[in-house]
Amino acid sequence: MIIDTHCHLDSSRYDKDIDKVLEGAVTKGVEKFIIPGADPRDLDRAIELSERDDIYFAVGVHPYHIDDWSREIFDKVSHKKCIAIGECGLDYFRLPEDETEKEQNIAEQKDVFRKQIRLAKELKKPLIVHIRDASEDAKKILLEEGADEVGGVLHCYNADRTLLELADHNFYFGIGGVVTFKNARRLVEVLPLIPKDKLLVETDAPYLTPHPHRGERNEPLFTTFVVEKMAKILNLSYDDVSKITTENSLKLFKL
Repeated sequence: MIIDTHCHLDSSRYDKDIDKVLEGAVTKGVEKFIIPGADPRDLDRAIELSERDDIYFAVGVHPYHIDDWSREIFDKVSHKKCIAIGECGLDYFRLPEDETEKEQNIAEQKDVFRKQIRLAKELKKPLIVHIRDASEDAKKILLEEGADEVGGVLHCYNADRTLLELADHNFYFGIGGVVTFKNARRLVEVLPLIPKDKLLVETDAPYLTPHPHRGERNEPLFTTFVVEKMAKILNLSYDDVSKITTENSLKLFKL
């Protein structure tokens, strides 16, 4: 069995064929799916999808949506299928060019990130963490806030070695389609350094589609290409990687 620990099935890109997408994944051994919270406006759709036995969701505010932050959003965490807080974190890839606006945006991102870590601790839920071009700041905040109390996953792990330290602080590493890219040299080199009991598999569907389907809409069934590539890099069998990552997912998210 494979668990896709990060797939945006609440995206409008699945509105017309969600049943077909899920059926196709199940035929390839992908049997559970976690929808991260990114845009609060999509939360109702995620909850609706979670009425299916094999789908779970998280509640969170992505760094791109900090203007939509509201404590009330997290009232949905009481739902029996809500298993995490996030995705939350820091993303410095699209900062404003104006220096004052840039500093303000970074400050706001940090504030909303800290708020979600504190909520995760209050609500006893693991975190789904998004980090892009902000490794040092994100690591510092996670350590300062004592995020190891609940742990979580570094979604779409960016191969920054400075983040490997977080494996000792109850954090897992989400490996997705990027590992199959021809220019993924850093991730290929770093992957063997991650403790095997801290590895998870994800797609980030509909984004970051793995080779050989780059350019197409990503889907949970494409986790199979991620597992295949991980097995090759780690000198393990496909079944071994499936088993290891599934056990890790079940443990972290208490599925």
